[in-house]
Amino acid sequence: MSTLRPTDLAREHGISTQAVRNYERHGFIPLAERTSSGYRIYTEVHAAALRAYLSLVLAYGYATGGQVMTALHRDDLGEALTLIDRGHSQLLRDRDTLDAVRTAVRHLTAENVAAPAPAPDTGTRTVGELAHQLGVTPATLRNWESAGILTPGRDRATGYRVFHADDIRDAELAHLLRRGGYLLEHIAAVVQQIRTAGGTEALAASLDAWQHKLTAQGLAMLHAATHLSAYLKHLGSENQTDPL
Repeated sequence: MSTLRPTDLAREHGISTQAVRNYERHGFIPLAERTSSGYRIYTEVHAAALRAYLSLVLAYGYATGGQVMTALHRDDLGEALTLIDRGHSQLLRDRDTLDAVRTAVRHLTAENVAAPAPAPDTGTRTVGELAHQLGVTPATLRNWESAGILTPGRDRATGYRVFHADDIRDAELAHLLRRGGYLLEHIAAVVQQIRTAGGTEALAASLDAWQHKLTAQGLAMLHAATHLSAYLKHLGSENQTDPL
């Protein structure tokens, strides 16, 4: 198998050789063999691993991309695929959330009412149940409430927070925007726009931008799948088995 230098791997992706070494140290690409003088020797297996890792980062983020690669290098294909499945599931949830908000915006524009169309009635949630559904902590939901994003009711008997269908929709929207890097103050303003029917054109434009981002992420996932499949074939040839 032909050998490659760190600069060969780095040049392909426009990154530094130090970044390549860091990825090796963190387990995102396999460990390189060394020459007698201590220089790293990379191969096409390392090049394929780096392509897979960087494409996973674009599709799923740094944390998940790294976790997928380290799972593969622990010979835990099941865990790697589970992480990828979760990413696809989250993308689907994001699409569903956008659809729900678009429906609310259309309703606000057409009817010019002061409140959005209620989300489908999926029952109420406690703070713990909603936090589990979104994959956040209860403290996060309380922070969103303090910022004016969420306005849950209270159970008369216990005084505990109760999240109804509209609250759940607002929480899903907040979760989506938070992952997009929006500040809590901005998210609160967007949610308030939905509640009061103000600024729906600006909100619609924001949702269009999010749609483009989700489309780009979906395409990135397809691209990552191609590179990951190629890397799995390299691993399979090394182990003389077909991991697929």
